[in-house]
Amino acid sequence: MPNPRNHPRCGVCANKLVKNGKTTAGRTRWRCKHCGASTTQSRIDITRKAEFTDFLTWLTGTTRQGGTTESGRTFRHRVAWCWNVRPTITPTGEIHDQIMLDGTYFNGWCVLIAHTGSHVIDWQWCDQEKTASWTALIERIPAPVAAIVDGNGPLTSTIKRLWPATRIQRCHFHIRQAAHKHLTRRPSLPANKELLGLYKTLSRVTTLEQAAAWSAEFATWEARWETFLKHRTRAQSGITRPAYARTNQSWWYTHIRTRRAHKLLANLIRADQLFTWLKLAEDGYTIAKTTNALEGGPNKAIKDFLRHHRGMSIDHARRGVDWLLYRRTQAPEDPWMLVTPAHWRTKTTRTTVKPETGREETNLLYGTAFSPEDGNGIQHGWGGRRR
Repeated sequence: MPNPRNHPRCGVCANKLVKNGKTTAGRTRWRCKHCGASTTQSRIDITRKAEFTDFLTWLTGTTRQGGTTESGRTFRHRVAWCWNVRPTITPTGEIHDQIMLDGTYFNGWCVLIAHTGSHVIDWQWCDQEKTASWTALIERIPAPVAAIVDGNGPLTSTIKRLWPATRIQRCHFHIRQAAHKHLTRRPSLPANKELLGLYKTLSRVTTLEQAAAWSAEFATWEARWETFLKHRTRAQSGITRPAYARTNQSWWYTHIRTRRAHKLLANLIRADQLFTWLKLAEDGYTIAKTTNALEGGPNKAIKDFLRHHRGMSIDHARRGVDWLLYRRTQAPEDPWMLVTPAHWRTKTTRTTVKPETGREETNLLYGTAFSPEDGNGIQHGWGGRRR
């Protein structure tokens, strides 16, 4: 005979229930002898786990809310508590050979991502890429052998400050993008054509000998066009002042875009950030020369996620990106392990912002409610006609 102490109690009169056969689905039916109420029992943790699994399947996939078994409204109501669960990672302290660092923007927010080329290490939310936000991310990660970056100024300065022994490799793809920005894809000046050719051959350098030959060609280009780079335009009537020239300047460089494209390569060679991947290969390290694994991996996944779930609120979009990046870490735990009973007992609240209705003094004088004189009074009957 079953132990009566393990029997559930009635939700109406709080008396103990007794078994009363099974339902057509095979579940045990319970009945109250006092009030006659009949019910079935379910384990709340199993129900919540099924809801959480459905939530993550929808959030990280492309299926519609509720699939084909329920309406979207029912699905949203059922999984509303799942937004309370936030994925967290525990730093492992592992020292990596390389770390790719980049930020991606959406709707006024930016997420900074640290990636090894195969998995996500950590990420940081911020409003833009700046020293404070990069510091918050980098100080949580042990210094790697090399860092592959896209040329962001605050990022480079933060790496030099927090990881002084880390070598920096500038992404060759972003270098090529900068070349097209300064020189365009079809330059007309001979100097620009030759310089763009050097940018293009940079991707074909695979050995230190070829790197030395490429550097020699760049030095030859500098010597040949040294005078061209110093051409100046004097401020005088009839000459339009360019946007980059200040109002008090009496002259400015004529070929400013050529100078910027030249300065980019010259600074990278001087800082030894152009062929770091080849020099570290001599020591047995395999270092990437681009951030393509990060751009085509997590960054693309974030853009796809936002496109599939367009219209999502900022808070929900951020939580979805958190789960997206968490699943791309090296060894993510079962998401259900992050759920506690407090998550499904806490109700989600929505903040309603009252729209601005006009100037304060006007509202106090005239009010903001409708009046019959405006033609917005209560209407009676169908179509506004009285019966």
